[in-house]
Amino acid sequence: MDYLVSENVRGAVDCIAGLDAVNKAFDYIRNDDERSVAETVELAMIEAPTRHEEEKCARIVEKFREYGISDVRIGNGGNCVAIRRGKGNTGKYIIIDGHMDTVFPFGTVKEPVYKDGAIYLPGISDDTRAIATELALLRALNDAGIETEHDLLFSCTTCEEGMGSMQGMKDLLGEIGASSVAAAICIDGDDGGCIVYGATGIKTERITFGTANCLHAASRAVSMISDLEVPEDPKTTYCVSNFHAGTESAAHAIVPECMIMVNYRSKDPQILAELGEKIHSAIQEACEIENKRAGSPGAVSWFYETVCDVPAGSQQMHLPLIESAAECIRTMGMDPYFTDGGCCNSNIAIGCGIPAITIGSMYRAPGFTEPTMFHTTDEHFYTDKSFLTVQMTLLMVLANAGVYGVIEPLSK
Repeated sequence: MDYLVSENVRGAVDCIAGLDAVNKAFDYIRNDDERSVAETVELAMIEAPTRHEEEKCARIVEKFREYGISDVRIGNGGNCVAIRRGKGNTGKYIIIDGHMDTVFPFGTVKEPVYKDGAIYLPGISDDTRAIATELALLRALNDAGIETEHDLLFSCTTCEEGMGSMQGMKDLLGEIGASSVAAAICIDGDDGGCIVYGATGIKTERITFGTANCLHAASRAVSMISDLEVPEDPKTTYCVSNFHAGTESAAHAIVPECMIMVNYRSKDPQILAELGEKIHSAIQEACEIENKRAGSPGAVSWFYETVCDVPAGSQQMHLPLIESAAECIRTMGMDPYFTDGGCCNSNIAIGCGIPAITIGSMYRAPGFTEPTMFHTTDEHFYTDKSFLTVQMTLLMVLANAGVYGVIEPLSK
């Protein structure tokens, strides 16, 4: 798309990219690439299923301390929180975030496989590479002696995946306060050209049916839910993802209880809420039909629990954060492209009114067109020119945090 940025943003990025200290940091990142890749592998070898990130977090805390941050702690919800103080005393943070958890259960990660310029290892791109990027960025800032106006908050969060529902980012913002954040840059993968600026909302509900022939009612409900129509724009989807009832040992018994899970998504919060109401109405109608059929009014009952709730939201495409991201990508010789919808940690910040983006979420590495197979055991990370995304992230962070004594932050 033909995306234009303001002269103010273009000038700020050009100024920062031309600084001797920034070019020194770029050289450091390029020369540090072998170390950064090795660190990515080291951390990916520490398995961290959602809600089991403790070991990985402890190692990351050690590394932040080793690289010169004294203000590092394990925060709410088990997040690693490391703060590099700015010199501007603005009282504002720029968050640089990657999540520690992966979708894989313990025992999935074996030895890395090196093949065709890539490293195959479950969790290496989603999202261990983001954490290694944070650490490389910090080392480069320290080596080049660059000071920022805003404070930099490096977060390695828990519970981003699956039923974790981005709880780590919720915990982080609850701990520091949304009003203290000028902008959030979330890294999720290694596609340096991607900018996710919209937030697709997700609701997942567990619906339990009880008494009488509840399996029949649940089956009827699934059929009725599948007939619901949803708009194509804004993109809205749904599915019944689980159905559990009965056991083989009780094959001749009437099922006393059964459960389904329904997942639904939309970029529009109102449409998401309305779809939830339609799903509930379909379930209620299915139960009433079954009760009438069985001649037992009220015999089949149901209730639901929300097990995943991620807010939907949108932002103007010409916020300073988004414009600067595009300009930084172009400065690094890549073409930016935009995604007005995603489900990642930036959703939570956007839901709190914080300018936020996720970079890297289209699962491709710089210069490659093939996906890196996120969420599969064939997940891999291309090492050729992997330093480019680190350099681009550094430039983006400095544009929004400001360089002390040189240029004011774009994100206030």
